[in-house]
Amino acid sequence: MSNAILLAQEFLHTKVILFDINAERIASLKNNVSPLHDKEIITYLSEHALNFHPVDDDSGIYADGDVVIIATPTNYDVASGKFDTSSVEASIRAVRAQNSDVPIVIKSTIPIGFTDSMRSQFDDNILFMPEFLREGQALYDNLHPSRIIVGVDDSNPAQSKFASALIKLYAKASLKDDTETLIIPPTEAEAVKLFANSYLATRIAFFNELDSFAEKHNLDSQAIITGVGLDPRIGQHYNNPSFGYGGYCLPKDTQQLKANYEGIPANVIHAVVDANNTRKRFIARQIIDKNPKHVGIYRLSMKKDADNFRDSAVLDVLDILKQHGVTLSSFEPALEDDAFENCTVIHDLSDFKSTCDVIVANRWHKDLADVADKVYSRDVFGYS
Repeated sequence: MSNAILLAQEFLHTKVILFDINAERIASLKNNVSPLHDKEIITYLSEHALNFHPVDDDSGIYADGDVVIIATPTNYDVASGKFDTSSVEASIRAVRAQNSDVPIVIKSTIPIGFTDSMRSQFDDNILFMPEFLREGQALYDNLHPSRIIVGVDDSNPAQSKFASALIKLYAKASLKDDTETLIIPPTEAEAVKLFANSYLATRIAFFNELDSFAEKHNLDSQAIITGVGLDPRIGQHYNNPSFGYGGYCLPKDTQQLKANYEGIPANVIHAVVDANNTRKRFIARQIIDKNPKHVGIYRLSMKKDADNFRDSAVLDVLDILKQHGVTLSSFEPALEDDAFENCTVIHDLSDFKSTCDVIVANRWHKDLADVADKVYSRDVFGYS
């Protein structure tokens, strides 16, 4: 969605057709209402001129296109030990059924080597363009890109020319000058995405383990992390402890990279996945050791003010607490039901705070200031 809105900006003189199988989501977009909690998407839909046409029927839409971008979800399948790429493959088939020549750009996160396999199965006019977007800030990150990378067969002059044009289009659509760009083979571009996210997961796991040590020894975690970060090679970023990394990207990307290492001697990637699971068990044990009568989970999302709690580390902590017979309630404005995962949902914040004697918050919020003595959180930089 963020790609469609980015490229539909009127000054680019491009017509963008956005196809989604979710009819309800398309209906919202037709009314310029964002179905996602994303500040920039909400703003651009309501305030900016866009040549943007959402549809829930893909009949004929690829026939006259100059480029087709595929950004379907690729969840990690535990049974197969790899991403489920079926939606990407189905999309390629649908495009080729209507247009045999249009360049296809895959932006879904995929296993290393997938683009080449699709080129072998279909044709060479398939590229990969990794995305580096955060949940809830996808359009912002597209408007302020850290880098723009296209994976293409650089031995093919026509494809290299197209890749350069694609980079120029994305750069022109952004609000940032002098963005770093890179054209590399598609397999290397796939590796960039997985290794970048796995490095971020490694950093999270490291600072979480530092925080576990500090908590067990009654040390000031914030002071230690700040001191460590004063080394300019480390820096004061991406260092705030949490209950574990989660969300849509990091868990599945680390698992996929781990699977790609089959037959290759390696320790770090495996250890990062294990460390994240260890951290969640540690957090649950710290809560259990408080002997709470009633634990409240404040927000199920990974990030402050987000409404998406897909693969949130909080959910795994909640599940461990349930297994130990802890009485649980949650406060989550994004939920309308009165129960979630066999956990009571309390919709009134005041009732929630008065009902629970321990409140668990992955991320601190000012709404908890009046019950700070009840709150268990490892968000050492988020308190205000």
